[in-house]
Formats: sequence, C-alpha cells, structure tokens
Amino acid sequence: MRVDGTVASDDDGGRNGGGNTDYGSAWARVKRRLRAELGEDVFASWFARLELETVAGGTARLTVPTRFLKSWIESHYLDRVLNTFKAEVEEIARIEVGVRGTGAPVRPVAAGVAKAGPASGPLARLHATSAPIPVAAVAPTPEARGGEAGGDLSGTPLDARLTFASFVIGRSNALAHAAAERVANHLGEGALYNPLYLHAGVGLGKTHLLHGIGHAAREAGRRVIYLTADRFMYGFVNALKTQSALAYKERLRGIDLLILDDVQFIQGKSIQAEFGHTINALIDAGRQVVVASDRPPTELEALDERVRSRLGGGLVVEITALDEALRVSILSARLAAVRASHPGFDVSPQVAAYVARAITANGRDLEGAVNRLLAHATLTGTAVTMETAESAIRDLVKNREPKRIKIEDIQKLVASRYNVSRSDILSERRTAAVVKPRQIAMYLSKVLTLRSLPEIGRRFGGRDHTTVLHAVRKIEKQIGEDSVLGDEVELLKRMLQD
Repeated sequence: MRVDGTVASDDDGGRNGGGNTDYGSAWARVKRRLRAELGEDVFASWFARLELETVAGGTARLTVPTRFLKSWIESHYLDRVLNTFKAEVEEIARIEVGVRGTGAPVRPVAAGVAKAGPASGPLARLHATSAPIPVAAVAPTPEARGGEAGGDLSGTPLDARLTFASFVIGRSNALAHAAAERVANHLGEGALYNPLYLHAGVGLGKTHLLHGIGHAAREAGRRVIYLTADRFMYGFVNALKTQSALAYKERLRGIDLLILDDVQFIQGKSIQAEFGHTINALIDAGRQVVVASDRPPTELEALDERVRSRLGGGLVVEITALDEALRVSILSARLAAVRASHPGFDVSPQVAAYVARAITANGRDLEGAVNRLLAHATLTGTAVTMETAESAIRDLVKNREPKRIKIEDIQKLVASRYNVSRSDILSERRTAAVVKPRQIAMYLSKVLTLRSLPEIGRRFGGRDHTTVLHAVRKIEKQIGEDSVLGDEVELLKRMLQD
C-alpha cells in the first residue's frame, strides 16, 4: 500500500493497524519522536533524509539518498526505528531500507534479522586504539565497490559550471577566493595554508570554491579527489565490508590534494579517528588538504579535540553574508547567462535592484529568483514588472535565513546583563546570583540554536544533559508565571537576533 493511499479515521488517531491507517501522518510522528529522543544534530545527520515509501504486509519500506546512510542506519538504528514506528502503528513488524534513485535492486536488511558483527582481523581496524565500525550483513554490490580494490576512490564528480571563472568576487569572499586560487595553482614544494579551511552558511559560495580548486589543480596535472562527508564515510565503511581498509587508506593518502566538503556531517568514533589519521598523514607528507564546513573548527563539537586543533592549525577563512553590491553582481551574471539562451528575456535595472535588495540570505535564493522570473516571462509571454517580481519572490523574502547565534554570545550577553562573569556561568557555583543567569543562558541556547541538550551541557562547563533539560523546563515555567521575567528573556532574544 502506498504511504498516501489511505486516510486515518478520527477515532484511531492513525495508531492502529488496518485499512484506514494514515501511514504518512504516523511516519511524521515517528520522525518527531526520533528528533526529540536523539537530539537535533543526530537527527539531522542520519534521519532528516529518511523517507517512508510504502507499507505492505506489515513491512515498512524506507528510503535514503545514499548507500552510506542505508548502511549506517541498518547497522546502528534499525531496531530503534522499528520500535518507534511500531509504537505508532502496531501492525508494523519489519523495516526495510532502500536507496532512492538506484537502478539496481536493493537487498535490504530488516530489523529483527541477525546482523553480522564487525569484521575481525587487522584489516577491519583503523588503528590499534580505534574500535571497528559494525557493518550490516549486506554484500556490497559491484556499483558500491566502484570496481576498485581498496574501496571506491573515484570521489564525487566536479561540477563543470563551478569554476574560478564563474565565481563572482566581492568583499565577503575575496580572501577565501584568493586563498583558494593560491592553493589550486601552487606547484612548489610542500603545501600552502595546510589545511585551508573554509566555512560559511548555506549558499554563500564555499562549495563553488572547492570545485574551482579541484578543476584548476587537475588542469595543472595534480592528483585530486573531492569528497563530500557522506562519500568519505561510505567509502570507508565499504572498505571495511570488503576487508580492504588498509588498501583504501593507502590509496587515499597517495593523492596530491584532498578536498572534503561538509565536514560537520562526519559521524562515528571510528570514522572520525580515521579522518584524523588521514588528515595528519597527508599534512605530514606535505600534501594539500582543503576542508569546508558550515562552522569554524572550534564549533565542530562532535569531532575529537585533536582533529579540531589540526583543522584550525592552517588558514581558517570565513565567507560572510553577501553585501548588496555582491548580490547585484551575482544577479547580473546570472541574468546575462539566462539571456544567452533566452534572448527575449529582459529584466529592467529597477527590478534587478529590487530583487538584490529583497533577497539577502544567499546566492541560491538569487538563482531561484532568476528562475522564477524566467518562468513567468516564458509561460505568460508578458514582461517582468515590479509587481510580478514581488509576487514571484515573495516566499524567498519571507523565508530569509535567520542570524546564526553562538552559545558563547548567549553566555556573554546574559553574564553582562546579570552582572556576573562568563566564567561564573561555566563554574560550579550554585549561588542564586549565578544559578538564575546560568539557567536563562541554557534556555536561550536551547531555543535559539540547533545544539542538542548534551552539546549545550558540554558548553556549560561539562554539565549533564539532564541539568540543561531541568533549566529549560524551569525557565519555561517561570516565564509563564512571571511577566517581568518573560519580558526580560524576550529582550535578550531580540538583542541576540538583531
């Protein structure tokens, strides 16, 4: 039965089996429970892209976009997903996980079926001190092996459109662009700024620069591999399955330039350990490493401190928000590219200026705005006016990306507001003058950031997540009872968000 094939009746709430179960709503509840139980970071890494495809004969078929996610969920979370789903829909007795968009049939592992333990022997271990990763009892397909011994090292393909020539330079990204070009074109001994670490929010150009580095370095004859975090993790887990981990590591360390994107998604103690060993081996051998993330190394709390230190030991460059001049340049370049294939498409300077002023979040939204204006012009056959532009981009303006707030900033502001020091908030002091601002800072950290309770606890002097939960609930209760405190907390929120 398809997920959307039935509608739940009002009296069963979608929890009981039968022909009237709304599996889509039940799955939405399952994901909400997983998010609440596991925390935002774990959920975003492993479950945000997990989708329900069908339910038939008591078996729920779930899908993910990559083989690595399939393998990891099967190895670590399959029973948990089954039990959570079964609590919502009693008839669910089995879970299968498949990969979306693959032509080859997927042989899923079902929850409740015995899985093989970790591979044994030296090839299954990363290092003498590293624990092996449990792998599901699924024989890798030829496509998964990539046709190479020692794991798939083909990397993620580079996008031919994302070159230095197509990158629009402005004040917010000039330093990152200059560093990227220097690294890509360096042909002398050793490496420059090793590692080069770029960090920025979504759609600000860091991935474009990574692809530009890859294209330029390959044109210079250097051996380059570009990997997303998913691809890096999948390659290593697959090497463990095929008992070729040592060969995989040797091949990975035999390149001239490693480019790794979205490093914040690297999960698992053993994979993180191997990532650290690989980075150290390449840098020590004078090979270039380029890494990108959505945050600076110091905020990669899931990574081992030594790895964070190594990543921060090179050149760390932030790409900041696009200023209006850069947004105008990006928009002009995109409009010119579209006119080349649609000569009749015309946007007045006034409309272009309005779009550049209205859309401030990132370059992807600017691209989306151009596509919408083009769709209007081609589908209606009418000119693009200010009125139609306002209508076309209304949701892009409404969904403007909010300011990213750091826990450290929350702690500093609250400490200043209550005449205590930040070190007091992080200390073990339990006087009323310190406990109250500490709890307010924990509450604000929970509601204004995506950090999980355990992560917030670590940032508040290594406290347990239950301490943070107690503080959040206490402040929530007091806000409901004390309007003065409610106004005070609301003021702190506005100050942090401005």
